[in-house]
Amino acid sequence: MEQTLEKQPAKSQQSSEETHLEAFASICGVLVLGLFALTFIFQNFAIPSSSMEKTLLVGDHVLVDRVTLAPPTRWAPLVHYRDVRRGDIIVFFKPGEPDLYLVKRVVGVPGDRIHLVNGIVYLNGVAQDEPLAAKPTEGNGYPYRDDFPAIPPPDGGEVTATWSLALPGYTHDGDLVVPPGNYFAMGDNRTVSLDSRYWGFVPRANIVGRPLFVYWSFITPENQYERTGIADRIAFIAHIVIHFFDQTRWSRTFHLVK
Repeated sequence: MEQTLEKQPAKSQQSSEETHLEAFASICGVLVLGLFALTFIFQNFAIPSSSMEKTLLVGDHVLVDRVTLAPPTRWAPLVHYRDVRRGDIIVFFKPGEPDLYLVKRVVGVPGDRIHLVNGIVYLNGVAQDEPLAAKPTEGNGYPYRDDFPAIPPPDGGEVTATWSLALPGYTHDGDLVVPPGNYFAMGDNRTVSLDSRYWGFVPRANIVGRPLFVYWSFITPENQYERTGIADRIAFIAHIVIHFFDQTRWSRTFHLVK
């Protein structure tokens, strides 16, 4: 009996040690899987401008799926891939600025013919019913933007020089024709969005993924993300801490992006 009682603590200690090791291994496994997911499968972004209102608001933080629209790979044959479709909201690198992410809606896919009349998109000759797209109002018209591509780009405007030169080559019988391997993207807030009308097509290789849902949204001034100074950042972080509960848009938590 004494021998048995003397050995019980040792057995209990060994079992406890194994439990701690197993717990540590489990935590490491979760961290590795989480890091893999955030690196290769998902990515989070903050919306810095109103170009996609009302679909996405300034201060929305979205989780982006990096896999579905990615080129298929042999090492992941079971992953669901698909082509980019009209109406998809995409995150991509701005053409000519590989370090700048943008988010817009795909309006035209390869082969589509596009033109605008008074802000209304005509796709392959058919006027599109776009309830989420903001239209120009009286007194807020801009001929190049609203009657694209019939009106030539203005000199010294926000249209890039590269696109000004390339645009005529893609225009046929009043329509812009989307070339193979490229997409025409526009913001839902059409009157303020600097999109494919200003810098051209989105190459397929530039597309990073598609936003899935808003995981957090905080009321944020539109020029906040332009304030890059350390003092400005610290001040905004303090503002978030103080107003986290009363300025978080709780109704947008887990809001699906579509």
